[in-house]
Amino acid sequence: MAASKPVEPQSGTGLPRWQLALLVGTPIVLGVGAVYLWNRSRTKERREKGNGERKTPEGSASPVQGQDGAARANREQEDMSPLDRAQGAKNKGNKYFKAGKYENAIQCYTEAIALCPIEQKTDLSTFYQNRAAAYEQQMKWTEVVQDCSQAVELNPRYVKALFRRAKALEKLDNKKECLEDVTAVCILEAFQNQQSMLLADKVLKQLGKEKAKDKYKNREPMMPSPQFIKSYFSSFTDDIISQPLQKGEKKDEDKDKEGEAAEVTESSGYLKAKQYMEEENYDKIVSECTKEIESGGRYTAEALLLRATFYLLIGNATAAQPDLDRVINMHDANVKLRANALIKRGSMYMQQQQPMLSTQDFNMAAEIDTRNPDVYHHRGQLKILLDQVDEAVGDFDECILLRPDSALAQAQKCFALYRQAYTGNNPSQVQTAMDGFEDVIRRFPKCAEGYALYAQALTDQQQFGKADEMYDKCIELEPDNATTYVHKGLLQLQWKQDLDLGLDLISKAIEIDNKCDFAYETMGTIEVQRGNLDKAIEMFNKAINLAKSEMEMAHLYSLCDAAYAQTEVARKYGLKPPTL
Repeated sequence: MAASKPVEPQSGTGLPRWQLALLVGTPIVLGVGAVYLWNRSRTKERREKGNGERKTPEGSASPVQGQDGAARANREQEDMSPLDRAQGAKNKGNKYFKAGKYENAIQCYTEAIALCPIEQKTDLSTFYQNRAAAYEQQMKWTEVVQDCSQAVELNPRYVKALFRRAKALEKLDNKKECLEDVTAVCILEAFQNQQSMLLADKVLKQLGKEKAKDKYKNREPMMPSPQFIKSYFSSFTDDIISQPLQKGEKKDEDKDKEGEAAEVTESSGYLKAKQYMEEENYDKIVSECTKEIESGGRYTAEALLLRATFYLLIGNATAAQPDLDRVINMHDANVKLRANALIKRGSMYMQQQQPMLSTQDFNMAAEIDTRNPDVYHHRGQLKILLDQVDEAVGDFDECILLRPDSALAQAQKCFALYRQAYTGNNPSQVQTAMDGFEDVIRRFPKCAEGYALYAQALTDQQQFGKADEMYDKCIELEPDNATTYVHKGLLQLQWKQDLDLGLDLISKAIEIDNKCDFAYETMGTIEVQRGNLDKAIEMFNKAINLAKSEMEMAHLYSLCDAAYAQTEVARKYGLKPPTL
């Protein structure tokens, strides 16, 4: 069962982001962008509300009803209050604004500001906001920010001024303050205006990418947990480098010793690396593979592939790609090594959001090694991520035909069929898929993946009690898999609204595997929704340090920045979204 964090399916699937958490295979973390944390209950109706662009100034463009222009023009100035004269200047400015005469409008709004008594804060804030609207039309972003700031100082919860300032700050490339303003707007509008939500999402993505680019380039590579590594390799059944040491590679006295790692009889960096794999001494594998490669040993191709695999596991795709390229281009190498390298490079491309290159590599792997079940198994997962469910089912069928005892492929085929039926709102096909899960766990009772995917389907169907039982089966089979505890914790929140039990289970996941980034991310998201923003930021930062790709790191930075923006909004304006 996969130890990696969940992936987010392409839009339109109807499934929550963590639905695919337990897909097995090369670690793929696909993000379609940061999801704004507070928008838990947004519906289609809410998304469709408030799409109009805020362009016009506030207030009537005509004189007050019952007073025509001529009468008002002839009125003695001393008979009017300063506020009335200010309102008159503003109304005149609105006429110019609507006529596209922005410089004239600015002059009128400036007059209104000068005439308005300082104690009339609401009116004065409107005049500043209207002048900012005119400056906006002239693309004078600094002046927009200045006038909106005056408006917000007078009226701290002035949505129009906050949003206009946010847009101007974006133009000035001040993303941090832009995010704070648009965060305040989202909270004040109860997340019902798509325009402000889209700006928030856009800025979060940009900030996340910028920070991740710098951080990922200078990050210290980190070996994942042994459970993650073993789960990763278990997804390959036709993979030379993950097989145990063969006869002739062990000393005679070691050949009959079960449960003990064999000693290598010849001076081979690759064989030494294989021995370290059996001992779970993973930190030494890259250096031993390098010795084999530099010496030009007979296992050079295998060493290149094994080294590339561990570079991928520690999140160093830049170092992995040249090794994978060399193996793929070794036409005299074992075809299974080349096919495995193509699978891993294809998965790497998918992680980098290059689906065309990914598809090309998987197709090439199928061409050069037509009877390799791993090719179809992993390509099936790629097709699921691309929402090409029919093709995914076809690949899983091919994998099962080549390897009928592949429990993982059986389980994932059921999941693909279930997802297709669920998103297509086809109750009879949903039931067929659920029956398929029952058949999988009956025929493969030791396959934790079958129980895990079935649990997710059961959760969708509101069969929470049975889903909980399936997660318990997973834990019984794989007690060291932290991801299962996170999912069981999420189930408690959805099923019983039992926050304490949910958090206890996620804490247990971190206790089992303190490198489980999914656990830290989930904990951070929950803490945001509880209003514990400092704790949330701490959790997100821990997940960032464990991220296995730049894209995953960007997503986590987006979550962290969203939480930080909330702390600033709460401090400045006393605004907080609803909490759990």
